[in-house]
Amino acid sequence: KEILNTLRVSISISFGLFVMIITGLIKRYDSGTIDLFFWAGISFSIIILVIIFKLYLKISIVTKKIGGL
Repeated sequence: KEILNTLRVSISISFGLFVMIITGLIKRYDSGTIDLFFWAGISFSIIILVIIFKLYLKISIVTKKIGGL
């Protein structure tokens, strides 16, 4: 159960980071500042989405394991 809690905290932090990055990207887009940082932010947000998806899958696997005990 400790691993499950750790995974849930990790997914919460990742989601919060994702929201902050998207907010920054929207502000840069609205101000017309599309530069290297903008594209790096898009790349980083895609990476965070993949991390969130993997964490979700791990949470699902651990939940099934705990349910089987």
